[in-house]
Amino acid sequence: MQTMAQLLASKDAQIWSISPEDAVFDALRLMADKDIGSLVVVEHDRPVGVVAERDYTRKVILKGRSSHYTPVSTIMNTNFAATRPDVDVDTCMTLMASERTRHVLIMAGEDLLGIVSIGDLIKATIQEQQFTITQMEQYIRS
Repeated sequence: MQTMAQLLASKDAQIWSISPEDAVFDALRLMADKDIGSLVVVEHDRPVGVVAERDYTRKVILKGRSSHYTPVSTIMNTNFAATRPDVDVDTCMTLMASERTRHVLIMAGEDLLGIVSIGDLIKATIQEQQFTITQMEQYIRS
């Protein structure tokens, strides 16, 4: 089973982040430019939250706020899920389900190593299942 460290090594290692003081509009623009669904909110080089597209729809638009004037700190999730790099895909998926989140920060102590999404975990699971199927087919043929 693949670990979070292995998963991070196999994907784009860039961590896209934003400051809590930045406008929600800037966060949305960055997410759109990078084709991602969430950003790590960083203050003094430490993660203090996560902001996702879903936060915008629920905490800005539906409340009649302006994304140009609302700071990210107003809508970010400060109770974000995090785990260690040695945790495997299944354990991380269980964490996502129990925390009802689509993104998990991968931390080594206080250092942010990366972020994984539910899509990353599903892709890793499918790859592992495909590998197992291929191995079984080869075994049957031999």
